[in-house]
Amino acid sequence: MASRRILPGEEEARIAELERENAKLRRINAALMDRVERSTDLQGNAFSLFETAIALEGKVRERTADLELALGDLATSNAALSVARDAADEAQRRLRDAIESINEGFAIFDADDRLVLCNQTYLGLWPQVAARIQPGMTFDEITTLVRNDERSLGEMIAPDRWLSERMAQHVVASGGHVHALADGRWIQINELRTSEGGIVGVYTDITEAKAEDARERARELAEKSVMLQATLDNIAHGVCVYDGTRRLVAWNDPLMSLLGLPSDVMGAIGDHAALVARYGEPIVGWLGEGSAEAVVRRLQVGDRVLEVRRSAMPGGGMVLSFSDVSEALRAAEALRETNETLERRVDERTADIAAVNVKLQDEIGERLAVEDALREAKTVAEQANISKTRFLAAASHDLLQPLNAARLFVSALADRRLALPTRALVHQTGSALDSVEDLLEALLEISKLDAGAITPEIGDVRVDEILRSMRAEFAPFARERGLALTIDEPNLWARTDPRLLRRILQNLISNALRYTAEGSVSVTCRAQGDLLRIEVVDTGPGIAPEHHALIFEEFRRVGGATRDRGMGLGLAIVQRASRMLGHPIDLASAPGEGAIFGITVPMGSAQDVPSGASPRAVKAPLAGQSIVVIDNESSILDGMAALLAGWGCQVLTAGDVAEAIEAIDRSGARPGLIIADYHLDDGATGREAIEVLRGHVGRSVPAIVITADRTPELREQLQGEQLHVLQKPVKPAQLRALIGRLSA
Repeated sequence: MASRRILPGEEEARIAELERENAKLRRINAALMDRVERSTDLQGNAFSLFETAIALEGKVRERTADLELALGDLATSNAALSVARDAADEAQRRLRDAIESINEGFAIFDADDRLVLCNQTYLGLWPQVAARIQPGMTFDEITTLVRNDERSLGEMIAPDRWLSERMAQHVVASGGHVHALADGRWIQINELRTSEGGIVGVYTDITEAKAEDARERARELAEKSVMLQATLDNIAHGVCVYDGTRRLVAWNDPLMSLLGLPSDVMGAIGDHAALVARYGEPIVGWLGEGSAEAVVRRLQVGDRVLEVRRSAMPGGGMVLSFSDVSEALRAAEALRETNETLERRVDERTADIAAVNVKLQDEIGERLAVEDALREAKTVAEQANISKTRFLAAASHDLLQPLNAARLFVSALADRRLALPTRALVHQTGSALDSVEDLLEALLEISKLDAGAITPEIGDVRVDEILRSMRAEFAPFARERGLALTIDEPNLWARTDPRLLRRILQNLISNALRYTAEGSVSVTCRAQGDLLRIEVVDTGPGIAPEHHALIFEEFRRVGGATRDRGMGLGLAIVQRASRMLGHPIDLASAPGEGAIFGITVPMGSAQDVPSGASPRAVKAPLAGQSIVVIDNESSILDGMAALLAGWGCQVLTAGDVAEAIEAIDRSGARPGLIIADYHLDDGATGREAIEVLRGHVGRSVPAIVITADRTPELREQLQGEQLHVLQKPVKPAQLRALIGRLSA
């Protein structure tokens, strides 16, 4: 086990303690010996004296042994102390040698700010007071010695200010600072505080670095002076500079040329007074500091005219520049003469223009009359467009009303037991009504597109959902014709109006299936950079190039006869809708090679779509279901009553809400569903009728609004009021599915 090193102070204290113990034992021993020699037995017993002597001898022997051990320990401690002192002396000698070996001045001050140790380099910084600087002196005493010695500090340094600043720097002891000495040296002092509270200072001679810095600045100034002179010599203007004492300090070669000065420029205009003597006080007079720039333009030197600019310099001095403006003046004179000539010509032209103005006034009057006629025509056209839009809204209702009634009657007939010939006639009648409905919808849609009644609602749309609905819509039709229908469903988004894009794809796919006798129809979708390319490809008869433009016209059909050639309006709708959206449509086809219709749509950004299962169709029996039907057309009421009665429903019909309330009160039954036409008599609406009727029979009764108005705004408004919407002409299957879902 390693013993703890004994410090010199502890060793000295231990030796002193052992010496005191040794002296005490000696005194005890002497007292015991004296007592033995002088004491006697009171009874004169010699044996008792002998025993006492023996006991005292044993005690003396023990004390002597203890004393010898103490003396041994003392000798060991003295030896260790001597070794420690030698080691401390060696360490101190090495520290002093190390300090003396460094090139910088070095000084250590203790926590009381007294000098502990320094090297000769430090003392050499203050040669006049070095002999008086001794360990134990305070820093304040040393700095006072330096301040009082006038030969230690530079002439530019105030001793008292240096002393206060130096004491402040020493107290902080957190960085470096630079001082100038009287002999031209520069000293950088770095001071740091020790862990015991003392301060270590390193004094570095940076005179050479300062000198090199000064030389570098001098070189830079010289280079700048050369560059400045070169710049001045390359300026076209003559330039001269006078300092604050009005002495010439700089000039350039063009100055000598412009002013015709001799080579001895200093002799000619070396001071400002000589310059004034040559050219006069008004032209080159002195400007005091802060004066505005002065310009004189009529200094005549030979056949040249000079412009003189004077500018005062900060801190005193003045800069003068001389520019040759002879050519500019001659040009100005020529310009003045030209202006006079032009003025004469202008006067001549003015007379001509006056005559022309009379003619122009007549033409302006005619143009104003034409503009008035155009504005009137525009107003008439706008009114016609508004009237056309109103007509479309009325036609949507009035034309679809009898068609809706006919479909209801045909559907009611189809649900009854009929002879086969009669059933065939009913089926043919339904097909004819479908054709009329398709034709009417196409005509109305084209009219709305032409009238601007449809406004695109652009947004980010999932393409796969649109294409998936196309598959569900056209798969039965393709199977019926024996065609293979393949439709891609990529996970891509498009930036478009979903309703118009759906209509474009419906017409393209419908045309492809209608004109393809055998083979397949495929719909592909792929990304092309920032665009989305959707193509409808068929194996039909193909289209000759000269017919590519014609097929997009209304009622234009080309190619041989097919089972169902359509009405020739589908591609016209496609072209108008694609132009409205800004989605280009192209066609690649030739006879016998099928056709490829393509549409290019901007890519959209993926949006968060709320998850949730799609509603399942619920089949519920309709027998016994009580339904109120409100419509202002008696044929519609009869057709709806026949259709719903055929499904087993109990039907109450009314032309308005008052008749409906009366019919309900008369029957005594609470209806389970309300069906109302949107447009009723006297401006009333089905929405208002349902609101009144719900107030009579109960707010929870479901309701359906049937309308010919296909605007998204109306649909959103009705759906926002918890009303279900069906478009005219009503498809019976769609109506039955909705009633079954609401009755479940």
